[in-house]
Amino acid sequence: MEILGTTLRICVDDLDSAVLFYERLTGGRAQRFERGGVSVAAVGCFLLMSGPESELEVLRKVAATISVEDLDVAFTALTEAGAKIVAGPVPTPVGRNLIAVHPDGSVFEYVDLRP
Repeated sequence: MEILGTTLRICVDDLDSAVLFYERLTGGRAQRFERGGVSVAAVGCFLLMSGPESELEVLRKVAATISVEDLDVAFTALTEAGAKIVAGPVPTPVGRNLIAVHPDGSVFEYVDLRP
């Protein structure tokens, strides 16, 4: 499995203010979308999320988002290595994702970015 990069997940109360800060910090522009009642903005390596606490509580359990070349290859590598896939693969606005629990208990989202 080829890992292309990692995105840091940050839950925020005020998405607009956070976007301004992270756009200034990174020099990049935010890509925004909605997902399951949560407003999301991707700015550089940061994924900012804002929404109802009931939704954010679940999202906070995911340590990071890991970008991979091919989610099917990642699925196979993860399961063969002993990870448990708890969600996905499912389509997203930018590709596909899955949520995996590693044998040590850490939780990660894996995504492949497709046009």
